[in-house]
Amino acid sequence: MNASSNIKAIMKRELGGYFTSPIAYVFLVIFLLLTGFFTFTVGNFFERGEASLVSFFTWHPWLYLFLVPAVGMRLWSEERRLGTLELLLTLPITAWQAIVGKFLASWLFLALALALTFPVIITVNWLGQPDNGVILAGYVGSLLLAGAYLAISCMTSAMTRNQVISFILSVMICLFLILAGYTPVTDLLTRFANPVVTQTIASFSVMTHFEAFQRGVLDTRDVVFFASVIGFALFATGVIIRNQRAG
Repeated sequence: MNASSNIKAIMKRELGGYFTSPIAYVFLVIFLLLTGFFTFTVGNFFERGEASLVSFFTWHPWLYLFLVPAVGMRLWSEERRLGTLELLLTLPITAWQAIVGKFLASWLFLALALALTFPVIITVNWLGQPDNGVILAGYVGSLLLAGAYLAISCMTSAMTRNQVISFILSVMICLFLILAGYTPVTDLLTRFANPVVTQTIASFSVMTHFEAFQRGVLDTRDVVFFASVIGFALFATGVIIRNQRAG
């Protein structure tokens, strides 16, 4: 079997694992309920009086902070706990093929969850005349943001067989990536640090790069940032797994 066939086989296995248990359905329901609550209630969607999904996308970094690690924490921890990791790696596939296959399957599941929020697009178009290009850019940014969180969760899942520890580690790392560019934090940093230092720290934040997508700007630098986070986290996952295999 070639690389693409191996990756597809792993993806099919992982997706099947989600939908053969109630976990996937519980996650989808919780995600849709929370996005609806934060968009229409907390985000004051109707009070804004504007045809946009600002109140929808604003909360995604915070929603994903807990929901995405909940999806990713089992990717490798479960394999180690059940003792199937060794079996998986003895199959005629490479470690990176297994990593990519697992990651893409989970990312596809998150993309499905995001796609199921289409009623908010219908609602905002029914109420007004929004710029659907801006909305599309927001969805692209949201998917990249989810992918970055997921890759980090994949890395922490490879570190331990305990899913709770994996969840906590990934939440802490993702929270750092939020707070580094969170406006109240950057305002505080400017009082004690040089503006260049503050700007450098903020450049490592997902908030800084996700905000551009919310404005409808598809900047190559922002895409590269999220791709770099995903690439680095998956590379680190590969190093961890290879070390475990050698050990």
